Amino acid sequence: MKKGIVGTLSLLAGAAGGAISVGKISGEKIKGWHQLSDKHLNLFLMMNQWVKVKQEGKNLSSYFEKKEYKKIAVYGMSYAGETFVDELKNTGITIAYGIDKNADTIYSDIDIFTMEDSLEEVDAVVVTAVTFFDEIEEKLCEKLDCPIISLEDILYEV
Repeated sequence: MKKGIVGTLSLLAGAAGGAISVGKISGEKIKGWHQLSDKHLNLFLMMNQWVKVKQEGKNLSSYFEKKEYKKIAVYGMSYAGETFVDELKNTGITIAYGIDKNADTIYSDIDIFTMEDSLEEVDAVVVTAVTFFDEIEEKLCEKLDCPIISLEDILYEV
């Protein structure tokens, strides 16, 4: 009889432990999905603002001209970063280089570096990864002595 009770208790303890583990894993996955969803929502809202700016006939180069930033770098070379580089082609603004944690897997017309590389001084760095701006700004301020600007802020100011 004791053997049956001990076996049943062991089974219940194992099932409870398994359920807790599954719940923790599921909770972590849900948290990850939520963060990814927030990131894409922020990106969508920023790109939507960009469309509005273009519909008003404005160009982002005017922001840099007004601030007298002639040579800039871009942090975040995914969709928004590449679109930003394209927008500033054939303007008076020079994009010296891009910065991205995945620099070795990105093809671009400009040189791409990681945060660990030596970075040439520029007039400003534009961060296209708006969801993580605060963390990126902090790291860039340790490496460069120039304004670090969120692309989102530029879009609402231009």
